[in-house]
Amino acid sequence: MFDIALIGAGRIGRIHAANVAAEQRLRLRYVVDPMAAAAREVADGAGADVATLDAALADPAVKGVIVASATDTHLDYASRAIAAGKGVFCEKPIDLDLARARSAAGALGGADVPLLLGFNRRFDPHFRALEQRLRGGSMGALETLHIISHDPAPPPIDYVRVSGGLFKDMAIHDFDMARWLLGEEPTQVYAAASCLVDPAIGGAGDVDTARIFLRTASGKLCVISNSRRSGYGYDQRIEAFCAGGLVRADNVRETTVEAWRAAGAAADPLQNFFLDRYAAAYRAEMAHFADMLAGAAAPGVGYADGIAALALAEAAGRSAAEGAVVTL
Repeated sequence: MFDIALIGAGRIGRIHAANVAAEQRLRLRYVVDPMAAAAREVADGAGADVATLDAALADPAVKGVIVASATDTHLDYASRAIAAGKGVFCEKPIDLDLARARSAAGALGGADVPLLLGFNRRFDPHFRALEQRLRGGSMGALETLHIISHDPAPPPIDYVRVSGGLFKDMAIHDFDMARWLLGEEPTQVYAAASCLVDPAIGGAGDVDTARIFLRTASGKLCVISNSRRSGYGYDQRIEAFCAGGLVRADNVRETTVEAWRAAGAAADPLQNFFLDRYAAAYRAEMAHFADMLAGAAAPGVGYADGIAALALAEAAGRSAAEGAVVTL
């Protein structure tokens, strides 16, 4: 069993704490958070101790560190944990500044560095099945990709102000999915964005609606649709158009029950929150982290993936601001 230190006792940290508890190969040993009450609550629920970051990293019994703290601390805490000889599972994005993130290549960029980036959608069973179908070749060559990611409602404005913006906070998941499914790097980015959902988001200097177009060197095309409000649930769909047809991963509903009447059919609503929709992905991600610590797997999503997704996010932000195609 591997002892784990959790940095960050907020919403996502609590999800990771629960998944550590459910993973038989892991045990939560320490919780680190500047909010003492939050740290104590999570620690008490898991039978762990509250500690400072220095104390947690200094304990040789701690084999893994989960970085689920504020985004602007990810790079620093991940780097410190790696330097202390720990395996690290760090939430996305790796940082809010691409140049700063790239400056850590010497410490984090090696092939043998045990760093897992939290792009959990790669571990979603539906999207993994789609990816395996594409890799299997039964549908022929992938030509175009359509990724839809719409939140049910906007996040609190206080969160928006510190999130890094729609491209780095929300669309960055879709940039990672696009790279993973396309099988090659996008070389051109064009983004159009507006504030159509909540004027307060615009007042905070952000956008809430975007369409992003990616093109690879071989000519494959990808369209990403982002919105902070769907009005009908958490909309998460991917369509892959191939030479031999379409491969599609659809939304997940609360149940598969439908009611049929003369006027038509009615189905249960979509799962309405990301922690519900991606619950299985978070569990699989934690199991993969345990595999890493056991030496049974290399990180499925690493530093280079985090840099590539952040580069696309910055390019999209620049494109939207300038109204021009950005070449990478």
